[in-house]
Amino acid sequence: MFVGPTGDHNDRGMSGASVVGRALGRRLDLVPTVLGTPQPADSQPWQTALPTALPGLRDLQRVHANVLAGGRIPVCALSRCAASLATLPTIAERRPDAFVVWFDAHADLNTPDTTTTGYLGGLVLSAAIGWWDSGLGAGLSPERVVLGGSRDLDPPEQSLVDAGTIALAAGPSMHELLDLYVGDRPVYFHLDCDVLEPGTVPTDYRVPGGLTLDDLADVARRLSRNEIVGIEVAEFESWEFEVAADAADVTDYAGPLVDALEPLLTVVSRPR
Repeated sequence: MFVGPTGDHNDRGMSGASVVGRALGRRLDLVPTVLGTPQPADSQPWQTALPTALPGLRDLQRVHANVLAGGRIPVCALSRCAASLATLPTIAERRPDAFVVWFDAHADLNTPDTTTTGYLGGLVLSAAIGWWDSGLGAGLSPERVVLGGSRDLDPPEQSLVDAGTIALAAGPSMHELLDLYVGDRPVYFHLDCDVLEPGTVPTDYRVPGGLTLDDLADVARRLSRNEIVGIEVAEFESWEFEVAADAADVTDYAGPLVDALEPLLTVVSRPR
């Protein structure tokens, strides 16, 4: 799990990654590897946030690449989507046949030239594709990116979807569109928790019209028919009351989220 800073708006994503990481570890009967060092959130724009984040992200990238090189399947709990600046280039390099299925209320396809907020997390997929240089590599083909459940797109991002540059599976036809765009190809699954209906789990962004946990479980069942080459969960925030290191072990509020991902976790836990 990655608990380091990435230009966070608050500290709860860094501690939330620990909550999810421990829950995933219990489900998979593994002791999570902890990467990154939490720092006080400062809401810095990407120009400042990226240099601060790079040391931790390079450690994450090294470990992620080693897991893939060893023929294993990475399962990551990430503080924020911006941590995927490190993971997606390793997928592009080591599993170029895989489709990145990006379930997120947002597209994260802005670039430094198009962003209106300067938020690093909104520039992730565009960096992995190579539309700007994050310093962590690229190589992801836009033809192998499928947005899932995305509904809050900025105009430049919407233009990419409208032009067919990036595929979007959302709305009542989500499953049919996943069948069309992903088919039976290998999948690297990214979950930003704000793709869920606000209030389902604690998140920074709250975008109405999201998925329920039952919807997420249905998506997990559909994708579990494919080869799963990795899973990552980001943007789960800790409750403000959590102060003790073992508080989430007593009140496991990440449990329902992990339960919804059970079909995918069953796939990755099978002997290889």
